[in-house]
Amino acid sequence: MAKPVKKKSVKSTKATKAAKAKAPAGKRRRAREAAPLAPPPPLALGLSASVLDRLYAVVQSRRDADPAVSHSARLLSRGVAKVAQKFGEEAVECLIEAVGGDRVALIAESADVLYHLLVLWVASGVHPEQVWAELQRREGVSGIAEKSARGASGRSLPLAFGVQTTKIP
Repeated sequence: MAKPVKKKSVKSTKATKAAKAKAPAGKRRRAREAAPLAPPPPLALGLSASVLDRLYAVVQSRRDADPAVSHSARLLSRGVAKVAQKFGEEAVECLIEAVGGDRVALIAESADVLYHLLVLWVASGVHPEQVWAELQRREGVSGIAEKSARGASGRSLPLAFGVQTTKIP
């Protein structure tokens, strides 16, 4: 025997829409902003940031691969300075596309930047978990407060590289 289907009350749906429409825009916006976002499921294989962890693992696995066969191995075989240079080139290309307003090219260049950042992490011995922990530490802290807490010592670029300037505050 089939279960009876409970019908939605048209009146309550209309009343809810009317109440939302009467609420000031600021209250509606604050209500949306206050609602917590659900975190992505662990080990998500779809469209999520976990793709960075998987890509990092691939780059790490190519560390000792044949540079003639693997682009990651070729980059890593050239050392940190060359990997950093390539990352910088990709970052500039990303900026150019952003300023130019080409959204499709910006997405492609952003993917290049993220890939080359991961290669730089592997070359430098940095693990994603370390970066994620630092981001989590900063979460919920005002960027201005976080920067001022670092003080002047955190704003100087390394003089070992011959850089005679400081970061933009």
